[in-house]
Amino acid sequence: MWHDDLKALVSGRTLLSRAAVDWALRRVALESASISACARTLGCSWNALDRAVRAHGMRILSRSDPYGAVTRIGVDEHVWRHGASGDRYVTVIVDLTPRADGAPARLLDMVPGRSAQAFANWLEARGARFRDRVEVVAMDAFSGWKQAAARMLAHAVEAGDPFHVVHLAAGRLTMVRCRLQREATGRRGVKGERLYDCRRALLKTASLRTPRQRERVDTLLADPVNDALRLAHGVYQRIIACYRHKDPRLGRRMMGALIDALAEPAATRRCPELRSLGRTLKRRRADILAYFTHQHSSNGPTEAINGRLETLRGIAMGFDNFEHYRQRSLIHSGRIKDILTH
Repeated sequence: MWHDDLKALVSGRTLLSRAAVDWALRRVALESASISACARTLGCSWNALDRAVRAHGMRILSRSDPYGAVTRIGVDEHVWRHGASGDRYVTVIVDLTPRADGAPARLLDMVPGRSAQAFANWLEARGARFRDRVEVVAMDAFSGWKQAAARMLAHAVEAGDPFHVVHLAAGRLTMVRCRLQREATGRRGVKGERLYDCRRALLKTASLRTPRQRERVDTLLADPVNDALRLAHGVYQRIIACYRHKDPRLGRRMMGALIDALAEPAATRRCPELRSLGRTLKRRRADILAYFTHQHSSNGPTEAINGRLETLRGIAMGFDNFEHYRQRSLIHSGRIKDILTH
């Protein structure tokens, strides 16, 4: 009679073999498969496989220090669940360091809440050695991130993200268009009215417009009644031109000159929306200009990971436990992919 000890094939008291759990983890991490699909293939329950996959993933991640080589981080937030109880927001911290070598950014960690204190507490928990290594913090216009970075990472450069600067200018341009529409008609715009029909073309980069769009926008801006719109449109296009310039140093000078010009009361007297924009840009001047002098300081990769996590929530059909969501997010968008494929 032949006997063999099969205890090494499983971990602890689980009914799943190590090979089965490893297979499921690879499917979930590398192919974005759902736990339900893997459980059906293995013929086990969802709960058993979910616990096993998360535990196996966290064991793999714990074998090395995820914070050891981090010098650039990005921070953003998103709504991770919809409901009346509990905190709906989560703060996402992303490692942008791999971008310098042409590699994709990776999810570093997540903490519940959306506030300066939430981000500051996370930075404090990482320790002084980690904080001393961080050179650049990429962020959007939310003042909470700036307050936490100024308090915990005083030596680091705070880089404002180009997308949010352009989005801010686009919002002011739209506000001007809507104001002129109300002044002219006393109501919102409708199809067939020039201000309404040009709403999308106005937000398009000038060089990318079709000949028909270019003609319609030029006709609209040539009307003296739309002088404020012409000013706001010019500022919006100049901001885009600064970021698109091939020479970052010249782009930085152009952006600095534009911010200084908008700070002058005479430049925005006829357009109160631009006055508000000028105050915001002046207040965040150092952050905005830092983007031009520090390569790979865009927060775009952080936004991209937020998009990937939205896909994860769709695959999982939502989460109601934050720690489970955090662990699945690290498996889905963290450095575990590099570990499993190398």
